[in-house]
Amino acid sequence: METLQLNIKGMTCGGCVNSVKGVLQKIPGVSSVDVSLEQNRATVIYNPEQAKVAQFKAAIEDAGFDVV
Repeated sequence: METLQLNIKGMTCGGCVNSVKGVLQKIPGVSSVDVSLEQNRATVIYNPEQAKVAQFKAAIEDAGFDVV
């Protein structure tokens, strides 16, 4: 397992946090997701053989947020 932190721009409320968390949890290979509104950051624990960083970025951007 690997841990990745992604800085996210555009989250303004708990609903945004839930949206980001939800799209990341749907990606196969993801075992844990923690999203912090205060830090504008998502921490993802995942299996690198199943999931790639590009998938996380695409999912977040498709949800309407920016990865910075």
